[in-house]
Amino acid sequence: MAPLTIIAGEIRQRWRHLLLWGVLFALLHQVAMFAALLLRFRAWPNYVTFYDWPGNVLHIIRSTPSVRDMVGIIREEWLIEIGRMNYDYGTGISEWSLNIMPSRLLVLCLLGAMVGLAVSLLHRTACAAPARNSLRATAGLGAFLVALTNVTMSWVVCCATPSWVVGLAMLGLGTSTSLALERSGPLLSVLGFGLLTALILYLAWRKSRPAQQSKGVPAHA
Repeated sequence: MAPLTIIAGEIRQRWRHLLLWGVLFALLHQVAMFAALLLRFRAWPNYVTFYDWPGNVLHIIRSTPSVRDMVGIIREEWLIEIGRMNYDYGTGISEWSLNIMPSRLLVLCLLGAMVGLAVSLLHRTACAAPARNSLRATAGLGAFLVALTNVTMSWVVCCATPSWVVGLAMLGLGTSTSLALERSGPLLSVLGFGLLTALILYLAWRKSRPAQQSKGVPAHA
């Protein structure tokens, strides 16, 4: 239980910093997606739409009998849509957009807090440089998998559906191949969180070892 005690103590002592890590991570993720869209399409957005997210959530809760379906629908509700509309086709069609979803923001806040916790534990754990670099790489891989699978960009080429695979298509991967990978998103996200959780537990365990080894050692030794 020592590693869990260390983690709990770290959270109690640094919860403000971890909260800041989470908020900044979520904001920077949105900025990174917006910048990627600007660089890819070399055009500024020409519309911004704000949705009544609280009202829509209340409507979903009232009108959806299945709790499982309710959670799934609420998870995909939009708060803000920023994109570029092409008016060459009648009333217009959205060529690309960035969709901000509160559910994804919460996931990214949790991710940022976990990364912050891992970094804090890493700084407080003595280990050799190669091992430290490997631990950093593990944290980076876990964060990358979760951040990648929570991309909420849409592109008309990918059926205009906001999905993490739109980023892969924008990078040059075939559209059909990208869409085929879409179902792997939850698995990759769980894998990313799993890596971060295992890393945090390992760092806490390493930190607890000196205290455990020092027990029973004579004071004059």
